[in-house]
Amino acid sequence: MARPHGDSAPRPWRAARRRWLLLTGAVLLCLALSALQHWRSSHLLLINLTQSLPNWAFLVERDRLPARGDYIFFQPPPGALLRRHFGERRQPFGKLVLGMPGDVVAHQGALVTINGRPVVTMKPRTRLGEPLTPGHTGPVPRGCYFAGSAHKDGFDSRYAEIGFVCSRQIIGTGVPIL
Repeated sequence: MARPHGDSAPRPWRAARRRWLLLTGAVLLCLALSALQHWRSSHLLLINLTQSLPNWAFLVERDRLPARGDYIFFQPPPGALLRRHFGERRQPFGKLVLGMPGDVVAHQGALVTINGRPVVTMKPRTRLGEPLTPGHTGPVPRGCYFAGSAHKDGFDSRYAEIGFVCSRQIIGTGVPIL
């Protein structure tokens, strides 16, 4: 006997199809959440609050070795001058990688050169009048970088208070997004 048109009796294939769709959706959701968790563990969003870099927001990738010209984010070393200018809680610094391991840093008066090429100029004092110590000269050690910025008041590897940025300090390399 034929069923009248519009009879909504359950069909077994519809229930099976619905189960497969739900199962597929659950698996895809788990995969997406896992990928997001992995991305979150290897990336950061950092905001620059200083004038030393032209951008104010950076997407930072952890565990990627920097190259010359990359933005590098790192924990500055502890020190009285840093505490006075930046507070008790050390915040990450962001700078450009200007010198790579093996590059030779030299001073010509206030001018800092890397492999004979001028990169930054040092100031004798901070904006508050405190003396600044010129940074290290000679080859950049293995696993370390000379980090700086073009800003005249940049507080970076040109001064001994920051020095070379070594791998144990590095948080990651960044890409400006804003």
